[in-house]
Amino acid sequence: MKNNLSKILNIFIAVIAVIGAFLFIRIFMTDVEDVEALNGPVGHIVSFSTMLLYFAVGATVILSLFALFRNPENLKKTLLGVALLGVVLVFAYFLADSDVVLDTANNVLKGGEAGSATNQWVGTGIWYSIALGLVASSFFVYDLLKGLVKS
Repeated sequence: MKNNLSKILNIFIAVIAVIGAFLFIRIFMTDVEDVEALNGPVGHIVSFSTMLLYFAVGATVILSLFALFRNPENLKKTLLGVALLGVVLVFAYFLADSDVVLDTANNVLKGGEAGSATNQWVGTGIWYSIALGLVASSFFVYDLLKGLVKS
């Protein structure tokens, strides 16, 4: 079974590589001076790449969820981690402000009015990044100190 799956995956990868090579060669066969003629092949390879990206993301999410549901212990740890990230997000949301956003000439920027939800969420993102950075930095320092003590 495992050997058959490996063969199928190798064939699938080869087909993707041949299609990608064909689309790439079409770009080089097109006259570079003619922008309209170049739009077709470039658009095709971009569409193909986008489709592959969506497929890879979908497969990753589905297989990750499948692995989580097969192992309830990991599911508990994952849900605890997501809940903890949610708590940090709520904390960051309440730390953020929604004050007016001004440019260098003291004019209010479009969408930057006081009380704007965009201002609130941008501030939340900043505080969220700071909080997660502090946690990551503290774990880094802890691991560094733990390594120094062991030596």
